[in-house]
Amino acid sequence: MILPKKSLILIQILRFLVLYFHHQPCSLAIDEYEFVVKEATYTRLCSTKKILTVNGQFPGPTIEAQHGDTIYVNVYNQGKQNITIHWHGVLQPRYPWADGPEYITQCPIKPGGRFRQKIIFSTEEGTLWWHAHSDWSRATVYGAIIIHPKVGTRYPFPKPDAEVPIILGEWWKEDITKVLQQMHDAGGDPNISDAFTINGQPGDLYPCSKQGTFKLTVDRGKTYLLRLINAAMNIILFFAIKKHNLTVVGVDAGYTKPLSSEYVTISPGQTIDALLSANQKPDRYYMVARAYSTGSNHHFDNTTTTAIVQYKGKYSNPTSSSSSSSLPSLPFYNDTNAAFSFLGGLKSLADKKHPIDVPLHIRNRIFTTISVNSFPCRDNNTCAGPNGTRFAASMNNISFVNPSTALLQAYYQHTNGVYGDNFPDMPPFLFNFTDIFLPLNLETPKRGTEVMVLDYNTTVEIVLQGTALMGGIDHPIHLHGYNFYIVGFGLGNFDIYKDPVKYNLKDPPLRNTVSVPINGWVTVRFKADNPGVWLLHCHIDRHMTWGMKTVFIVKDGDQPEERLLPPPPDMPRC
Repeated sequence: MILPKKSLILIQILRFLVLYFHHQPCSLAIDEYEFVVKEATYTRLCSTKKILTVNGQFPGPTIEAQHGDTIYVNVYNQGKQNITIHWHGVLQPRYPWADGPEYITQCPIKPGGRFRQKIIFSTEEGTLWWHAHSDWSRATVYGAIIIHPKVGTRYPFPKPDAEVPIILGEWWKEDITKVLQQMHDAGGDPNISDAFTINGQPGDLYPCSKQGTFKLTVDRGKTYLLRLINAAMNIILFFAIKKHNLTVVGVDAGYTKPLSSEYVTISPGQTIDALLSANQKPDRYYMVARAYSTGSNHHFDNTTTTAIVQYKGKYSNPTSSSSSSSLPSLPFYNDTNAAFSFLGGLKSLADKKHPIDVPLHIRNRIFTTISVNSFPCRDNNTCAGPNGTRFAASMNNISFVNPSTALLQAYYQHTNGVYGDNFPDMPPFLFNFTDIFLPLNLETPKRGTEVMVLDYNTTVEIVLQGTALMGGIDHPIHLHGYNFYIVGFGLGNFDIYKDPVKYNLKDPPLRNTVSVPINGWVTVRFKADNPGVWLLHCHIDRHMTWGMKTVFIVKDGDQPEERLLPPPPDMPRC
């Protein structure tokens, strides 16, 4: 049969489109999402409870966008408690109004309320995530954000055959609001979680969990991009897959030099893009995650969550045993050298298509301690913290107190009395920060709502110094509204003369969350070119709840395109 000329032309056009889009990243049409925050019933670990979810899903829905997109998320609060949603790692240039942290950039969305949040993607490309940022709601309210390259551009690595979000989390049998309330009432550590999860499932090693174990089915010879997210509340995690190396190609929505490793270390708030080559004989292999925890006299969940990588095809003796020999080996729980050996191996891609711009001439130098502290128990009672005290946490000896209205609103409307602008750029006391024997008078911080004000476009260096107060522990520190270059880290006290000489200014990793090692330090640099109000805090939630946070206010620049955009009309009110 001879087709008409018009039909032949149409077929040729269709063939071209099929071939074109087959070789391009997905073109995504969704620019508006509906997030209904509501309770849903879930069963884990042989017991059933109601949890807070988005759209009834746990984990919540995945947001997909392309480099440079702007999308809208309509958040409806049908739950029983206040809620905010944060788009972790999204820079939101000049638009902190939709950033999300409660009483920092917005008042919470009350039950029955709604807020249409505008999400502006700029330089991000890779994996980020969203989560609740009010009390401890993020224990179950979270999901992945995937930012694809623009149409017409490619990954700086061979295109994978498939992409799979792998979200690591924690699960409590008890209602998370009760866990938080008990911590507040007693003044001590919260009850530890009962399980870790992979994509919402605890896995084979926990009771009543085998049937729901997450399974990733693969074809031998193909490559899979795992989009790893640590959504755990209070723990850094090691992650590995039996008999398979992972090749890390990106972190926190930025590309890195390929790094092959038997395991990864991932802190709460961090994301890692890693390629999995299905190059083993057809079988079933465990992927696992378990805690990296270093605090002395600190209880933590020492269980192991599992998922399964299963090859297509028929094969005998599939891996079904939960014995330790079936699991990949991971570093020991407190192996700091292993944790930071991996983190120290991450480098920016730093090529012509992905240049870096590390600030070399620094105007604002900030040195801040990050400490776990204590306050006397109220009314001469005895609390569950050390020596009958109440746990606290601080930066430069200030334990941050949330205001009763949003800081951003107060700043924008020039409202006095909401916050102070005297956050110190040096600790009030200089001492041997990592000495295991420290005077008790150093353990009690001051309370306050103090921020640091930065001029637009100024260059900033922050040295984050961990202390041995209350025994010390690792701290994942997250900065909203910015990425920063991690130019150096080490154990012990930061040495102002020796350590800067060893900074990596050539290809340091660009991240939004950095792990500060136990009794060690990290130096980060960035340019303050995003005007607004931006939170800096520990992403271990108990530490943030105790006050380990502060706020940067970045002033407007001189040009219109350097100034804070106005608020949306439907901002929630306190």
